[in-house]
Amino acid sequence: MEKNTLNCIDKNNIPNHIAIIMDGNGRWAKKRFLPRTFGHKAGVETIREIVKECSSLGVGYLTLYAFSTENWKRPKDEVSALMNLLVQYLKKEIKELHENNVIFNTIGDISYLPSTAIKEIEKSKELTKYNTGLTLTLALNYGSRNDIKNAIVNILEDYKNKKIDIDDVDEDFIRNYLSTKSLPDPDILVRPSGEYRISNFLLWEIAYSEFWFSDIYWPDFRKENLHKLILDYQNRERRFGGLK
Repeated sequence: MEKNTLNCIDKNNIPNHIAIIMDGNGRWAKKRFLPRTFGHKAGVETIREIVKECSSLGVGYLTLYAFSTENWKRPKDEVSALMNLLVQYLKKEIKELHENNVIFNTIGDISYLPSTAIKEIEKSKELTKYNTGLTLTLALNYGSRNDIKNAIVNILEDYKNKKIDIDDVDEDFIRNYLSTKSLPDPDILVRPSGEYRISNFLLWEIAYSEFWFSDIYWPDFRKENLHKLILDYQNRERRFGGLK
């Protein structure tokens, strides 16, 4: 089944940017009568598989919603476990990511993260910054509303300091004040786990993105599911408000 689906994919029409809300780790663990942290660990294994397959298929950008500004409301032990997992992931995976020409990137305010996490993030960015393959972006302490708010504050500051003119402001101008300024808009937004929410993720950037939802929990998401969503994407007609 996986081979047939893969063979149906048009390699000349691979989405350039796939954004994924990684959801369902906790419910995956609960279903197995395991602590939620086991679900997060299983989710990391899925990241490894999906990053490899995206790189193999020629996807340009993969953005993963790893930790939102709202996730600080979770129990402290769960937040701590997530931060430790982040550190472990980077320590274990960054060498292989680098060898596979992957660029590591983040969006969101990482200054609130533990110092150990910040250190590994900065090391990973530095190591991979000259690579030319897939750009893997983790959204960490990221919330789209907060990102837009920060953009407005910075625009007002620059206007106050006479660095910009009001006539300069258009959509592209605003985009350059967002933390996603180096990323193209997602071609497709993916959310597994059976939820149908955007959850404050890339609100500006997904204005014309395709959406793909699935009942599969993130730890059970496999490359076959990635192939299916790409095939679904290729069978859609993107008109961006116009006609074809």
